[in-house]
Amino acid sequence: MKKGWKISIVAAAVVIFIPLFFVSSVCAGLFGHLPGKKELQNFRNSTASLVLSSEGELIGKFYFENRTDITLDQVPDHVIHALVATEDVRFYDHSGVDTRSLIRVLFKTILFNDRSAGGGSTITQQLAKNMYGRRDYLVLSVFLNKTREALLAGRIEKVFTKDEILTLYLNTVSFGENLFGIEAAAQRYFSCHTSDLKREEAALLIGMLKANTSFNPRLYPDNAVRRRNVVIGQMEKYGYLNKSMADSISALPLKLNYNKTDMAGPADYFLVRVRAETDRILKEGTGYRGKAWDIERDGLVITTTLSMPLQLAAGEAFKTHLARMQKRLDDQYNTSSGRRALKEIPDSLRKMMTTLHAGLLAIDPFTGAVMAWAGGIDFKTQPYDQILARRQLASVFKPFIFAAALEDGIEPCRYLDNDSVTLSGFNNWSPENYNHSYGGKYSLAGALAQSMNIPTFSLFLQIGFDKVDRLWRDMGFTYQLEDMPSLAMGTAEASILEVALAYASFANGGEKISPYMVESVSAPDGRIIWQYAPPHRRDRILSEPSATLMAAMLQKAIREGTGAAVHSVYGVNIPLAGKTGTSQNYADAWFAAFNPGIVIVSRVGASTPSIHFNNGSYGSGSALALPLVALTLRKVEKEKELMMRINIPFEPLTPELAMALECPDFRDKTFFDRLFDIFKEKEIDYSEAGRRRRIIRGRIFRR
Repeated sequence: MKKGWKISIVAAAVVIFIPLFFVSSVCAGLFGHLPGKKELQNFRNSTASLVLSSEGELIGKFYFENRTDITLDQVPDHVIHALVATEDVRFYDHSGVDTRSLIRVLFKTILFNDRSAGGGSTITQQLAKNMYGRRDYLVLSVFLNKTREALLAGRIEKVFTKDEILTLYLNTVSFGENLFGIEAAAQRYFSCHTSDLKREEAALLIGMLKANTSFNPRLYPDNAVRRRNVVIGQMEKYGYLNKSMADSISALPLKLNYNKTDMAGPADYFLVRVRAETDRILKEGTGYRGKAWDIERDGLVITTTLSMPLQLAAGEAFKTHLARMQKRLDDQYNTSSGRRALKEIPDSLRKMMTTLHAGLLAIDPFTGAVMAWAGGIDFKTQPYDQILARRQLASVFKPFIFAAALEDGIEPCRYLDNDSVTLSGFNNWSPENYNHSYGGKYSLAGALAQSMNIPTFSLFLQIGFDKVDRLWRDMGFTYQLEDMPSLAMGTAEASILEVALAYASFANGGEKISPYMVESVSAPDGRIIWQYAPPHRRDRILSEPSATLMAAMLQKAIREGTGAAVHSVYGVNIPLAGKTGTSQNYADAWFAAFNPGIVIVSRVGASTPSIHFNNGSYGSGSALALPLVALTLRKVEKEKELMMRINIPFEPLTPELAMALECPDFRDKTFFDRLFDIFKEKEIDYSEAGRRRRIIRGRIFRR
């Protein structure tokens, strides 16, 4: 009997001593640091930075954990009721640990291995786990982690009020899919803010807390609805809903409005550039209060220059127009001749090679603000940004020759020969017009509007390579020009971004601009960390008269030339100037358009120049690239605020400049023209000496 008592006393001592020993050890930090009052007070979640359009719409997030913190006044009562009724019905009565639940867990879960007994953790204990995670202590993991959370829960209750605990909990809890906090979950599953959650939606999200994968409404909708109705039943049980309301809500079908803004968004290519620009801004040391900000953790608000209506319109234009043109290209390569051209290529590679890629960029020509950035057809499968890709410009290059000519003193009504010429030393190469016409003379304005190659080449010979090269470099292009006769036909290469910035100088009176995408960066409390400031001065790359005349001549190209379809076919009503471009063998199609409110440039082509349309009806700039711009602009004509920015008419020409354009585009040769033709070179010497002679003759003739 005495022996039995001794055994019982020892056993009781062990049962009491071991837990006390472990609790004391956890308190002493033997099983890892236990945060104190000061650490708890300074606790801060990793919070996603929000990226907003110029209209204030969310277009993306940058995050380590996808989380957007909110305050309790942004949380409807029914969210709190669902949480308390389901997770911790005695939340307002305990001081961090629910003793009754703890005893149940101790005897059923730990001693008898009954997992159906539940976790027994209060909201405060769950918060402790969310804040600091759990550690691996092997066989002691459950006991030691529960002990740590119970001790932390007691400390949390002393530091924070019940409302603050609820706020912290709702901002830290995981909803799967790398979502943390109820605001991120509300935006993902219902495309709304927490404050707008309906009762059934709140119940569904709270139900996910038990197992955020098993009860994910996108993956397992039936499971999610059953769990939602359990939560509604708990709300009825504890008096937060009457039976009629509970029954009514439980009968509702699942209605998701799933919005994964971090994947396949409307501006994914743009977000990559915003991330790079914001990183640069934050590294420059302009942080608020000297703080080193972390774009993935600090919950910044990044307001950008992007116009969401314009961006969405560009996306729609890509879907409709490129799908139609892709089918035509596929049909071309599915013919017998097309299959022969790709006969050695596997099907998967063939599909990749024959895929049409495109980019579209819109900027403000005076400020450089990026208004739309559509960098490709699908960011997930085609992440390479077409706006930054360098491709052959074709006729989009011609305005730079004409601008250089105006700067050199040549008038728009100067007439250029349209006669066939041959170059000695270049395999007798001869420039040809797109329509294969010859004869007569074209004014500068007429040659540019009709995109005539021979008159353009004649102009290039007159002004010389050096002047074109100087303007090219002043405009900021990075491709190094080669002094070759084919340059006049547009063999130079450039990106969509470079072309847009260069054409902006025609729209803004001749000034060079720099692009920017971020208007401001704000701290979570709303204070401005950084604000874009326009430069005090800009470099002038064209005289104002030259820029104005270029804009006038390129308006003519839209009204009467290769860009006429913008108005005549697609019905775009805003005033535009611009130029199409079609590179050799239809490898790339370009369209650049502008007015004083917008510059918008598009380019379309396969990944390699060897894959292309075999005719101009489909592969020309006016057929392949122009529709992207036209459809985008047509789509936004009902957007009043945006139209106030981009529907800007050109300034009327001064009488002097208007007179400089008063001449026919084309005229037949006069008697004196034919007389001079007798002495004209039939074969052109493109050597340095020959070019020098032509430039001198041209200057004498102009005088």
